[in-house]
Amino acid sequence: MENVTIIGAACAGLTAAIYAARANLSPLVVAGTFKPGNVSVPGGQLMTTTDVENFPGFPAGIKGPELIKAMRAQAERFGARFIDNDEVVTLDGSGRSLALTLDGGDRIETKAAIVATGAVPRTIDIPSWETYWNRGVGTCAVCDGHFFRGKEVAIVGGGDSALEEAQYMAKLCPRVYLIHRRDSLRGSKIMQDHALKNPVIQPVWDSTVEEILGDGTRVTGARIKNVKTGATSELALGALFAAIGHVPATAFLKGSVALDEQGYIPVTRGTFTNVAGVFAAGDCVDHVYRQAVTAAGMGCMAAMDVERWLATQG
Repeated sequence: MENVTIIGAACAGLTAAIYAARANLSPLVVAGTFKPGNVSVPGGQLMTTTDVENFPGFPAGIKGPELIKAMRAQAERFGARFIDNDEVVTLDGSGRSLALTLDGGDRIETKAAIVATGAVPRTIDIPSWETYWNRGVGTCAVCDGHFFRGKEVAIVGGGDSALEEAQYMAKLCPRVYLIHRRDSLRGSKIMQDHALKNPVIQPVWDSTVEEILGDGTRVTGARIKNVKTGATSELALGALFAAIGHVPATAFLKGSVALDEQGYIPVTRGTFTNVAGVFAAGDCVDHVYRQAVTAAGMGCMAAMDVERWLATQG
């Protein structure tokens, strides 16, 4: 019987592990897997981020994977244990304790659980997306952009993530098309200014991707539709990356823990869910701020809530 099992090993989960371990709860962390369609990617979105410049304590910035590695080492130092290359596929809260089933078939009984599975990037719902996935189509230009150095590429989206990826690719490519369904961007003012002043980045306003074009083995372009006029055009591309938001990685909780219409976990009194002993933190809860530092803060809150809740259970 575990005291607390933490589902997810990114900022929220690792911070929860640090606090729970320091409280002598000997937390067990199910880190997740990298396979397609997984519940939680180990390390979360920071594993696909280059420079993190807004996390307190790093005046010169830090690489996302380095920050995650340091947080995990800190949790392990205090006694947190990790299950790697596996993920939770069901959570049963109907018994006196919680029962977690892993994808590999193992079963964990635990007094409390902290769900910190984060969110995963949205994709474009067209058949050619799957056809050319990892063949020039993706959701992380920072991860895969170096494969397309010197080619013209497109980023789909209008928020901070899309603007960040467009600026990253502008360092590698002669032309970066920024395809957005509206006539104005949604990103922060400073990010908009940087992107729109970059001569390499060319906005494609009021447009959506109708089809990804290719030769069967790799992307060669995209068919774009103007949502106001209905006119279509084609762009010659070496790659296309979508940065159009995220979906909370909570599908495994359907029927066991309350979710809102978008799949996020509603919490009360800090990080309490509607199921006794189940707590939630990070981007699977927060669809407003979605920052590494806020996820870490919620992870701290969840561990403290668990510690106090366990004390009331005797």
